[in-house]
Amino acid sequence: MPIEIQRLADNVTKVVLSGRIDIAGAREIDMPMSVVAGASRAVVIDLSAVEFIASMGLRSLVVCAKSVIGKGGRAVLLAPQPAVEEVITVSGVDELIPIHRDEPAAIAAVRSPAA
Repeated sequence: MPIEIQRLADNVTKVVLSGRIDIAGAREIDMPMSVVAGASRAVVIDLSAVEFIASMGLRSLVVCAKSVIGKGGRAVLLAPQPAVEEVITVSGVDELIPIHRDEPAAIAAVRSPAA
């Protein structure tokens, strides 16, 4: 499960995931996502190259987001593919981690003060 962590302007961290976030993929991203959650208050999780997500993958995203939110930060999901978005919305995860279609909107959302 490839994971790339990018530091953007204004202390925004972008996490780019690709492939399948199944049980094995979730195990691979848990530690890097924990590091991101511990070090950042503005996180954009790019799911545009993720073709499948299982419940353990959702758990990894939720744990990261809750940690960021708990520190007064924000986390958003960027451009999930339709099948992945369906899993996210049916499970209600999008109520905790909003979905944005384009990168500028996602970055603006995590830079904004928490409502």
